[in-house]
Amino acid sequence: MDLVLRTIVIFLFILLLTRVMGRRELGQLEPFDLIILVVIGDLVQQGVTQDDYSVMGAILVVTTLGLMTVLTSYLNFRLPRLRPVLDGEPIVLVEDGRPIERNMRRERITPEELRAAARLQQISSIDDVRFAVLETNGEISFITRNN
Repeated sequence: MDLVLRTIVIFLFILLLTRVMGRRELGQLEPFDLIILVVIGDLVQQGVTQDDYSVMGAILVVTTLGLMTVLTSYLNFRLPRLRPVLDGEPIVLVEDGRPIERNMRRERITPEELRAAARLQQISSIDDVRFAVLETNGEISFITRNN
């Protein structure tokens, strides 16, 4: 039972941590960020299982993580009021060609990163953007003025 409770606590902590850290896609992670994720995984494993190296302990932990993931998904689906807490909300980064500095600063997105994301979608200038929205999955959606 101790393993299950520790797994639930760690799951909730990781959920909180990912909400605080921001919305970067895995493809946008720097090598350092990826190393930190691996280290967090190792530290979480040590915190959850401690000295329990049994197969049954591993099954309990993995099952609890799976059930917590399904429960979170179910709550997200059934309770719309929880969606902003669990998934976040889209954030407008550019409106009518003007970057919204406060939102970019809050999400730690530099003007260079914004311009690079625009170029990847064949947009040559931020001035051509009607809206740029940071979606809940970490991608930036662009709507150009001519659309």
